[in-house]
Amino acid sequence: MTKVCHFSSAHAPNDTRIFHKQCASLAKAGYDVTFVVKAKDSQSAGTSTEKGVKIVQVPVDASSRLKRMLFGAKAVYQKALEVDADIYEFHDPELLPYGLKLAKKGKKVIFDSHEDYPTQIMEKEWIPSPLRKLISKGYKAYETHVVKRLDAVLFPCTKNGVDIFAGRAKETVIISNAVMVQEMLSPQECSQAKKDGNTVCCTGSLTYQRGITHLIKAAHQAGVKLILAGKYSSEAYQQELEKMPEYECVEYKGYLGRKELAEVYARSSIGMSTILNVGQYSSLDNFPTKVYEYMAAGLPVIVSDYPFMRHSVQEDGFGAAVDPADPEAIAQAIRDILSDPQAAEQMSSNGRQAVLTKYNWGIEEEKLFALYGRLQK
Repeated sequence: MTKVCHFSSAHAPNDTRIFHKQCASLAKAGYDVTFVVKAKDSQSAGTSTEKGVKIVQVPVDASSRLKRMLFGAKAVYQKALEVDADIYEFHDPELLPYGLKLAKKGKKVIFDSHEDYPTQIMEKEWIPSPLRKLISKGYKAYETHVVKRLDAVLFPCTKNGVDIFAGRAKETVIISNAVMVQEMLSPQECSQAKKDGNTVCCTGSLTYQRGITHLIKAAHQAGVKLILAGKYSSEAYQQELEKMPEYECVEYKGYLGRKELAEVYARSSIGMSTILNVGQYSSLDNFPTKVYEYMAAGLPVIVSDYPFMRHSVQEDGFGAAVDPADPEAIAQAIRDILSDPQAAEQMSSNGRQAVLTKYNWGIEEEKLFALYGRLQK
């Protein structure tokens, strides 16, 4: 049996892309899978098994970003090395040096680059502005040096139709963040029974760049309740939002598990994803994971008016695309959908159908299996 080890020093043990999708799918396909990951907390350190995957949680000092990146990455790598797997897959840029070490040891190694990190570095507020361009260029040069020596890179999508690792990696496999059909809410759960017709939601990372400030203003203008579920980028940003007079329309739920998220979707009439035009977001040929979840839950979706998103919502008819920096435009889109239940119902049906036929993990899973099959030869 082929031994596989995924490892991460930054993600959570229950990460959807890593654990619930890739690790669980590989285990289901007959691979011996271990996921080495930083412990959720000091009490969680140790080993457990779930969905056929052995989960090894490693104690990591995450008291600062630098400590996690330097010492946490090394601790996770050392534990992953003990697995002595045939194929390794890592998920964080700080693990690039250790991916290279594994390749030099003769292991098959994959880098799952969840983001376009050189672009994202330019938007990191914790990096002093004058240093961002230099760090971005330096990171990309080192990333290229490493991935040329690995067996493959995974990335969620192309950017404006282009593979960002073309000419840099031996092989790039596009594996999107599409939803798992078996976890979709049933049509009965998506019915109007739990909805008040006046509630919208936004889940995931709650940051200024992801349009949360503008969204709160828009929800208030539209006269709707806005459920926010996820973590704020900082306490300072949360406090800034809570001081806004418009914040009275917000119901903040904090970080939620998958079951609790389903309940939020069941209460909501629209799913919101109005990400601002910063960093990589406007050029990605993909939706954020939450959009696929909204569609699977039968929610009409309002997204940012970027080329891929605009084309997709128009082609499949499951929502609207708006200027994410214009609260009035967002508010009007909310009002338009809520005022036409028949059109909203059609959007709901169209979104679910698009997930079943185009945007589901079953399709992406086959690409993953094909790559792992090639690496065994």
